[in-house]
Amino acid sequence: MQQGAELSYLLLHDPEYRRVRREHLHEVGKRVRLKQNIPALMKLVQDLEGCHFSFYVISAAPEEVIQSALEGIVPPDHIVGTRFQYAAETGEIQSILRVPAGYGKVAALEELRARLGVPHDRIAYVGDGSSDVHVMLHLNRCGGLTIAVSENKYITEIARRTVLADDALGVAIPILEELMDWAPSRIRNAFEAHGHVLHEWDKVRTDTVKFRPVPVPSQVTN
Repeated sequence: MQQGAELSYLLLHDPEYRRVRREHLHEVGKRVRLKQNIPALMKLVQDLEGCHFSFYVISAAPEEVIQSALEGIVPPDHIVGTRFQYAAETGEIQSILRVPAGYGKVAALEELRARLGVPHDRIAYVGDGSSDVHVMLHLNRCGGLTIAVSENKYITEIARRTVLADDALGVAIPILEELMDWAPSRIRNAFEAHGHVLHEWDKVRTDTVKFRPVPVPSQVTN
């Protein structure tokens, strides 16, 4: 089992979880709390002159949950999640057809990249958990832009950039800086042109340091 696919494993094998049906997963998706301004982020980057931006979601969560949570925001064919096969008679989960977790996310990303014809150095990947480690290491090696959006130490030490914000628009900043080579003033103007004022923008470099006392050698007296 790949890290990040724990829920899928339980849904398939645990007696308590096997009662879950497709409609239950759709209902869960409706209750997911999303960051603010995801549609505004997509519009901002899609409006960049001379650029074509494609927005995809790769997640180990069940496809039904993601599609329900992002309904009307991200097209279903732009969502790559865990896909189940259901029993026709009972609706019970019968098997797992695909799990984009761990190395599975790398495979999913490479499949999308080949289909879209996008070079690695034009990919911006955003992640928030330890299941994103493999794909971030892969993209870093290939020259892509990796962005952490949580304080999870497993990915903040790997990602090229870290953005901590309640608003999804914050992700646009490293994209515009790294991929578009925009200056801060131009980035601020772009946000304002789309009706969003960049109120605070603090860049912080943090060194986390711990020291351990050196044990003093004991002396033995005869």
